[in-house]
This record gives sequence, C-alpha cells and structure tokens, in this order.
Amino acid sequence: MLIAFNKPYGVLTQFTDQSMPPRRTLAEFGLPKDVYAAGRLDIDSEGLLLLSDDGARIAQISSPKFKWPKTYLVQVEGEANDSHLQPLRDGVALKDGPTLSANARLLEAVPEWLWPRTPPVRFRKSVPESWLELTIKEGRNRQVRRMCAAVGLPCLRLVRISVGPHRLDGLQPGQWRNEEP
Repeated sequence: MLIAFNKPYGVLTQFTDQSMPPRRTLAEFGLPKDVYAAGRLDIDSEGLLLLSDDGARIAQISSPKFKWPKTYLVQVEGEANDSHLQPLRDGVALKDGPTLSANARLLEAVPEWLWPRTPPVRFRKSVPESWLELTIKEGRNRQVRRMCAAVGLPCLRLVRISVGPHRLDGLQPGQWRNEEP
C-alpha cells in the first residue's frame, strides 16, 4: 500500500508525540493502520508525504542512494534572481558538505491552486518576497531551507509538491489517497 498525504503545517510526520503539550500528529487524519512515513517533512513544512506498509518501499523512497527527486514550492524573503538561482543549480556549500545540483526556477506568482497557510506567513510591506520551484535529489535535514538561506533568501514557506512520480494533484491539507489501483 502507498498513500499520498497532504501534510498540513504544524503536523509531525509521526503518529505519536511525547512532548508536553503534545503536538499534532498523523494519528488525527484517519490514515490506514500500519503505514509509516517514507522520509521526513518538517513540522513547519507542508505538502506531499508518502506513507507505506512496505518497509522495502519506504527504504527505497527515503534512502539518498536512490535519489528520488523531491520538488518544493518555496516562498522566500527577498527578490530572487539568477544570481540566487545559479548557486542552487550548481550546488551549495553547507556545513555538512556541498549539495548536489538542484533544478531551480523563479515563479512569476503564487500558483492559483495553492491553499492559504494556517497560520498565515507574516507579511511585511517593506520586505519583498519571491516564489521558487526547487527540485533536489537528496534529503538532508532542513536542506531546502538551508540552501535558500545560504544564497541569501530566507525561507518563509515550504510546500513539497512531488516525490518521484507522485504528486499532490489536488489533495487539500489533511487529505490522503491510495496511490495504487
């Protein structure tokens, strides 16, 4: 079984939480029993999370050696231009080593289908914002956020829209679907 889930902002990619007070988890969304997340999506990130009951499939999706592409919409602080995008395309030097090259492009506007975030991203009239589409083939901890910060574009919002051949395709936050017939 393979499940595509649109993880809302503020939800952990696990089914239990031991912190006090407890945070929101996957348990509240009526997902099938015995499925586990194939990879991570930070609590402050949104979008596509794949879950499966097949350990080998989870390992394939989440292991860096298989290099499954992951595509994100990234709202950043600042006016992005090619001087920001080219280093992302070439690979960025991070504290834990250089990243692989990424596909990066500037979006003209927020995609019409994108839902509003709850809570909303803070808005400041004096600080411009840009939207990027970024595809990486790694999955380091907070990698997209760190890559954007390294080129001078702090991340305000991060939405994963695809993992390998699997896409959000109309799933609203908190909704899920079986990816297999």
